[in-house]
Amino acid sequence: MFQKLKKNVLPLSLMLSIPLLHLIYEHLNNGDDGARILVTTIDLHIPFLKVFIIPYVFWYVYLFIMFTWLCFADRPVYYKTLLSLTIGMGICYIIYYFFQTTVPRPEVTGTDLLSSMVKLIYGSDQPFNCFPSIHVFSSYLMILAIRHSQLKNRWNVTLITSISWLIILSTLFVKQHVVLDGIAGILLGNTLFTIIYYFEPGYAFSLVKRIFTKNKKATESVK
Repeated sequence: MFQKLKKNVLPLSLMLSIPLLHLIYEHLNNGDDGARILVTTIDLHIPFLKVFIIPYVFWYVYLFIMFTWLCFADRPVYYKTLLSLTIGMGICYIIYYFFQTTVPRPEVTGTDLLSSMVKLIYGSDQPFNCFPSIHVFSSYLMILAIRHSQLKNRWNVTLITSISWLIILSTLFVKQHVVLDGIAGILLGNTLFTIIYYFEPGYAFSLVKRIFTKNKKATESVK
């Protein structure tokens, strides 16, 4: 009984690091020391589309679903992706502390459901802590996770990639982030996942061994 509990519950409990780290986000979510605006010409041409609040909000459930699935079905990728996320969140918070940015928001006057959802997000999340975007960073990690997972097939790669990109685009269309925030989030996610996945000691050793073996066989064949 204890072994079964340890096998599943304890690894899942590591996800608690996400809400715990989020407490730091709340502390930094202000512009007390001044905030820069990184709006580009591209951002000025991106319209506000309130329908994108749906994938934006879905992100909160999406991460939980993805990590739970990976925890049960592909534990190594689960650990590496969660480690990438937690380290990345820490890096983001350091950047927020020293380089605070803000995003101008449109005035939302509608009373329909989508408008109300946007107002709720705007009211609970101040327009700071933008660069890099954690929404983008974490969603891109899910793309990398499924592509490197033993679970991957054409259908789940397509589904997870599509959902992740919808969430990434939603950050722009609901004016929570600008293009540079998204680019920084993608670069951060790709860098961290690459380091943690490919340079993990066991994997690195096996990779070098395969390369050495391949080169040795090629040399012998020439002889």
